[in-house]
Amino acid sequence: MASILKSLRVLSDPIRLRLLLLLMEEELTVAELQEILGLGQSRISTSLAQLKREELVKDRRVGKNIFYSAGEDLGEPTLAILEAARAELKEASADKAHLVFTLKKRKDQAAEYFNKLAGKFGRAYVPGRSWEALSHGLLRLLPPMVIADLGAGEGTLSQLLARTSKKVIAIDNSEKMVEFGSALANEHGFSNLEYRLGDIEDPPIDANSVDVALFSQALHHAAVPQRALNAAQRILKPGGRVMILDLLSHTHEQARELYGHVWLGFSEIELHRMMKKAGFSKIESSIVSREAEAPFFQTVLATGMK
Repeated sequence: MASILKSLRVLSDPIRLRLLLLLMEEELTVAELQEILGLGQSRISTSLAQLKREELVKDRRVGKNIFYSAGEDLGEPTLAILEAARAELKEASADKAHLVFTLKKRKDQAAEYFNKLAGKFGRAYVPGRSWEALSHGLLRLLPPMVIADLGAGEGTLSQLLARTSKKVIAIDNSEKMVEFGSALANEHGFSNLEYRLGDIEDPPIDANSVDVALFSQALHHAAVPQRALNAAQRILKPGGRVMILDLLSHTHEQARELYGHVWLGFSEIELHRMMKKAGFSKIESSIVSREAEAPFFQTVLATGMK
C-alpha cells in the first residue's frame, strides 16, 4: 500500500488526480490519456512516472504499447481522497465522457481488422459503381432543406447540394472564389444557390435560419475554430444539425504552406469538446476515410444537433 503522506503530496496536483481517476476506470495508453485530457505527451508521462513511483499506478507492455492502470492496493484513505476529488473536480465528468468515447474508438479500431477481411464497396472495379454516383443518389433522398456551406471555396459541393435543397448559402472569404462560384451557379441555372462573401467565424447569415451548417474541409482554415462552431450554432434553426468533415490530427507540417491550413486537423475528442462548448447535443463522430499513400491523411465526420 502506498504511503498516505506521499500519496497526498502526489495527488495535490489536479492533473495527477484526473489521471488516477481515469485509470481507476480503465487501463489506458499514454496516447489515449493525451487525447482524453488534451495534454502533451511529456506532461502525461511525467505525471504517470510520479504516480507509479508511489505505487498508485502500474503498467504492462503489450507489443509496442504500454498500458497504465491504477495500483492494486490504493488503501482506504487514498480512495476517499479520490472520491472527494471526483465530486469536486469540474473536469472529472468531462474526462469520464471522453473516456467512453475513447473506448468506443478503441473498439472500432479493433473491429477494423475484421472489416479488412470482408469485401468492401469499391475494392474491385465494377462498371458504373462509384462513391460519386452513390452520393448523387443518396442526396435525392434528403428532404428540401436550407443549407449553409461554410468555407465553400468555388462551391462544387454547394452545387451538388443545390440539386435537391430548398436553398444553399455558400460562404467564402475569397472574392475570387465567390465570383467564380456565382458565375458557375448562374451557368448551371441554380437559382437556389447563393454565394456570399464572408468569414466562417461570423458568416453573413441570419440567426435561426438554416437547417444544416456544413464545414467541409474548412474548419482547419479558421483562426479560432471555436468561434466558427459558435457561429454555426447561432445560424441554425432549433433542431438543426452541424456537420463537420475535416482531417484527423496529423503531423504533416507542410500542409500549412502547401494548402494554407491553420490547424493540423483535429482529434475526435477536440471536436467533441468544441461542439459541446458551442451548445450542440447528440454529438457523434467517426473516421470515414483513410488515404493509402503518405502522408496518410484521415478524414473525420462529426455531427451535432442544436
